[in-house]
Amino acid sequence: MSAPVVILGAGLAGFGVARELRKLDKQVAIRVVTADAGAFYSKPNLSNALAWQKTPAQLVAAPRAAIAAQLGVDIVDHVRAVELLPAEHALRTGDGRIDYGRLVLAIGAQPIRLPIEGSGAADILSVNHLDDYAVFRRQLAGKRRIAILGAGLIGCEFANDLAGAGFAVEVFDLAPQPLSRLLPAAAAAFFARGLAAAGVRFHFATSVGRVDRHGDAYVLRDLEGRRFEADLVLSAVGLRPETALAKAAGLTINRGIVVDRQLATSDAAIHAVGDCAEVQGLVLPFVLPIMQQARALAKTLAGMATPVDYPAMPVVVKTPACPTVVCPPPAGLDGAWREEASADGVRALFVDAAGKPLGFALVGAATSAKQALAPQMPAWL
Repeated sequence: MSAPVVILGAGLAGFGVARELRKLDKQVAIRVVTADAGAFYSKPNLSNALAWQKTPAQLVAAPRAAIAAQLGVDIVDHVRAVELLPAEHALRTGDGRIDYGRLVLAIGAQPIRLPIEGSGAADILSVNHLDDYAVFRRQLAGKRRIAILGAGLIGCEFANDLAGAGFAVEVFDLAPQPLSRLLPAAAAAFFARGLAAAGVRFHFATSVGRVDRHGDAYVLRDLEGRRFEADLVLSAVGLRPETALAKAAGLTINRGIVVDRQLATSDAAIHAVGDCAEVQGLVLPFVLPIMQQARALAKTLAGMATPVDYPAMPVVVKTPACPTVVCPPPAGLDGAWREEASADGVRALFVDAAGKPLGFALVGAATSAKQALAPQMPAWL
């Protein structure tokens, strides 16, 4: 029997490849290797589980045995890969050697940790998978004041979710506005007002440099020396692609694991998908690009070489206090934002010199324009 397709990682990307490949090939042996329990859940749902009144256990869509049976795959759970052996078509794990015919790296990304000092710095939480979220929910019990470091997509979604559940939420970010990588100024201001009305307090152009324990709570100090108090501190300043295994194995690394349009690394038998993969300079940690990658790679693994395509892919920000949809312009295209503000929303178009729309940001009631605008947007790849 030929060596299986081994997928390292059991997140949306890993299971996405397994699901799409099984649709195309009912016979190929697929083995999923994961350091966690091997259950399937939607990671994007972690940032609004309170609004849904979901416990961590209730977020699991399918436990290990069910997803293994559904997809017809072998899931090796609670096993961590420690070394890739490309010359031997194998990986070494804490539980022994696993041989592969093709290897898919779906190992995700790790939370960026800010250089924060103080006796409470080690207590700062990050939520990057279900186990992290379970810890967060346990520690949330009995707390009232929550500090969030980072006003990007995940930080704002958590802020909205926590404020909606009655927590006092303060968000700190070095940028002058929320969603600084996604929204132009007027749209960001409208968004900030929407979340503020829901109870979120923003501190922009502010960087927390120290967190100290103070009884059962924490004292935060920014770089200007200002003092803030919180019962729990959550860091959501971004993710860094997981590249250590690939780099140690000699694969080409840039920001992420460099792959071609067929998601192949510098070793033709090893592919990478999801948050760890860099395609033509792009690392896109969103659901739609991951699913595009999974479908394309599955075809390639099934013998139908297929390059990944990135059509226009709007991002829905899960903040009910201020509905927001963003379709970023393709990287490298020149243009400028044109914003139209009204009392109930902001419609912003990123246009080129001829006025052709290349991207959009819709906030509040303006999100109703999503269906009309999305087909007009250019593809990323």
